Amino acid sequence: MKKLLSLLCAFMAVTAVSAQQLPDLMVENAEGKMISMREVAGGKPAIISYWSIACKPCIQELNAINDALEEWREEADFVVIAVSTDDARLKASAKAISKARGWEFICLFDDNQALKRAMNVSLTPQSFVVDANGNIVASHSGYTPGSEEALFEKILKLNKQKK
Repeated sequence: MKKLLSLLCAFMAVTAVSAQQLPDLMVENAEGKMISMREVAGGKPAIISYWSIACKPCIQELNAINDALEEWREEADFVVIAVSTDDARLKASAKAISKARGWEFICLFDDNQALKRAMNVSLTPQSFVVDANGNIVASHSGYTPGSEEALFEKILKLNKQKK
């Protein structure tokens, strides 16, 4: 019952966002190359999660997503993008954490925070679900265990609509 209540709260916390597009800004990837944010998703639905090294709930959320990712990929075609909002002084630490954690998704580093500002992210963790056309269809702030499942439910709906 407690888990069901937690999932229900998490699902209700995912709010619909209308008519906002993923900005087409350049962001640094894990290899140090600048890449277009829209190209990163590759025309697939995506979960985009903003995080920082000082945010324990951010790391918990990304670890939970990573733990479920293999199973989720059997059910849906999508990508996960983790965007570090740490500044240039902390970027090396953010890269080290993402590598050490073994996250099996795309990690980007927004050290000038241009993407963070363009997406109106004020606090981390902040997660978005984006459809294959780059339309933001849902947004979620904060993290409680199980809230990652609500993000994945949005991905499943997008995959069903595509068929």
